[in-house]
Amino acid sequence: MLSQVKPIFEKSQPGRMGVALPSCDVPGDISSLLPENLRRSEDPGLPEVSEVDVIRHYTNLSQLNFGVDEGFYPLGSCTMKYNPKINENAARLCGFSNIHPLQPEKVCQGALKLMYDLSSMLAEITGMEAVTLQPAAGAHGELTGIFLIKAYHRKNGEEATRTKIIVPDSAHGTNPATASVAGYDVVEVKSNDRGNVDIEALKAAVGEDTAGIMLTNPNTLGLFEEDILQIAEIVHDAGGLLYYDGANANAILGKIRPGDMGFDVLHLNIHKSFSTPHGGGGPGSGAVGVGKRLLPFIPTPVVVEENGTYRFDYDIPDSIGKMRSFYGNFGVLVRAYAYILSMGAEGLKAAADNAVLNANYIMKRLEGDFEIPLASRVCKHEFVISGEKQHKENGVSTLDMAKRLMDHGVHPPTIYFPLIVHEAMMIEPTETEGKETLDRFVDAMLEIAKEAKEKPEIFHDAPYTTVVSRLDETLAARKPVLRWSPSER
Repeated sequence: MLSQVKPIFEKSQPGRMGVALPSCDVPGDISSLLPENLRRSEDPGLPEVSEVDVIRHYTNLSQLNFGVDEGFYPLGSCTMKYNPKINENAARLCGFSNIHPLQPEKVCQGALKLMYDLSSMLAEITGMEAVTLQPAAGAHGELTGIFLIKAYHRKNGEEATRTKIIVPDSAHGTNPATASVAGYDVVEVKSNDRGNVDIEALKAAVGEDTAGIMLTNPNTLGLFEEDILQIAEIVHDAGGLLYYDGANANAILGKIRPGDMGFDVLHLNIHKSFSTPHGGGGPGSGAVGVGKRLLPFIPTPVVVEENGTYRFDYDIPDSIGKMRSFYGNFGVLVRAYAYILSMGAEGLKAAADNAVLNANYIMKRLEGDFEIPLASRVCKHEFVISGEKQHKENGVSTLDMAKRLMDHGVHPPTIYFPLIVHEAMMIEPTETEGKETLDRFVDAMLEIAKEAKEKPEIFHDAPYTTVVSRLDETLAARKPVLRWSPSER
């Protein structure tokens, strides 16, 4: 199998061709049309391969990837749900796939209507006043949200004094990074013994220098913030704003709305909660919703409707301006639109119900063999286990167990996050998996727990069944090999 992943240059054989181009039908010497300094002095060093070799090469490469269409992908905090193929069909309709963002508005009314309707749907789902679809990813949506908060304080003459963003210790790692990039100082608040924001610690942290708080609900432990209304009151009374990280929105779709919790701004990971493809470097979408306080600052342009005609509106004097060229990753938006229409309101609620049910089912079945912080509470769409017991008693780390899980045909969950749990493994089954898949995963985890006791030595070289086995991850991170060259043969 390793021979199948040889670089295509190594398959090159002199004289082989994958395509035969017709003779040039432009009269005269066309090379003279190019400046001499742009002309090649020798042929490019391209591989000489037949068409069938090219097809087999790239087909084999595609089969070495693991995706949600191939197997279970319980990647905590990332909601790797199945991507319905009807969404792909919609995105490939020629009116959507062949559209160009510089076309006149009058000839792309369908696309503008789709974006207008999708924004309205997401505003209703989240309880916000309006939603912009511009941001290209979740982290980009975070940055947009924090820029909106900054614009609000600037308008009120408090930008220089509102210098701090509060971030719980259970937050997503991008939250403090985003606040820092936006120029804020980050103030961490601890969790209480129920895994939620410690109210007394929050009261001590807020003040006249508070710009806002970045909060995920449910949080990264998969637990709902029970005191969310009190948190909103504390922050608002101090003059700050509430930012909602929507990475875990899959747990609350149709059940509760961040706007009703008191949040002023949020981002949604369209590529998580609304079933569009996720991973592989993108594209993604981080739609941002705003409440009344931040509506005047929403990025331009926004899509508006007047007498059945749709257009871009740039006339928003206090807008933070454009956050991205053109208007978001349109193909992703089409997929999300198709998903929401096909699910309907009751379908979205059912998705949240089943995501929560699946997570609690797995958690209870693993309870006896793994440490589960706060197992007495009902989790939402995900939960966190600890491999501390296996590590201490048998020298088997969470990383070892994650690698071993690959031998069972399962993509490993998120590991070593959140940081507040030692040897953490965050598991999110999503709503799209049936009980049979959940049981296979549980059986694999129980087998791994048994192996950790009886033969821990096998873990340190796992996985054994994949094309590439255990890597030197430090070396791979510091000195990645990103291209092939003859000197590396």
